[in-house]
Amino acid sequence: MNQIDLNVRAAIVTGGAQGIGLAIVKRMLASGASVRIWDRDQKLLQQTLSGLSGPVSGDAVDVADEKSVAQGTAAAIAALGKIDILVNNAGIAGTNVPTVDYPVDEWERILKVNLTSQFLCCRAIAPHMVKQKYGRIVNIASVAGKEGNPNAVAYSASKAGVISLTKSLGKELAKDGVSVNCITPAAAKTAIFDQMTEQHINYMLSKIPMGRFVLVEEVAALACWLASEDCSFTTAGVFDISGGRATY
Repeated sequence: MNQIDLNVRAAIVTGGAQGIGLAIVKRMLASGASVRIWDRDQKLLQQTLSGLSGPVSGDAVDVADEKSVAQGTAAAIAALGKIDILVNNAGIAGTNVPTVDYPVDEWERILKVNLTSQFLCCRAIAPHMVKQKYGRIVNIASVAGKEGNPNAVAYSASKAGVISLTKSLGKELAKDGVSVNCITPAAAKTAIFDQMTEQHINYMLSKIPMGRFVLVEEVAALACWLASEDCSFTTAGVFDISGGRATY
């Protein structure tokens, strides 16, 4: 593992109790950061925290709820003293059906969890970063947001929205010492696969020239570099980690 210096930095990782989020938490702890995990599953959060060591704590936060995000932000500042890093990782896949059959309520649910949540977290936390003249925001999008996966219209659209959110906010904060970048991974074998059909999983694998899914540790390494001081002249950027799938 290459060393990334996150010493004295305080981070929030949403959806950090499992999968990619947990891998990011572990890499940040190994890099010297203090980490606050946000996850709406209280039981899973406590199980995860009990298996971690170092300066890590957590809150049961529903990132799709404005009030819950505000309360979580206040609690994080009280516990950590500041927020230097925000990783917007929480997300869900949704159902796999053709667009013409896609339920409207499911569309709205996916966009709320995957896109509105990142807007709410950025909106709540960015002002604290601007005030201290330093911050790193890393949004987890998906290669589906660039290419559009068939039978996954809500997921693809929500991740495309994350890319645009990143570009808009990154430009707004470019002179404030706060960088905003996003990662567009190919699929990783996490609990999110439980929400997908076998046919859809096979489709995603078939699109990756390397012939395998991305490892959560690989995404974590990229996220931690984007969260570091070394990432000093990159903002509003989109970083592919797709095994060769991404074409632009």
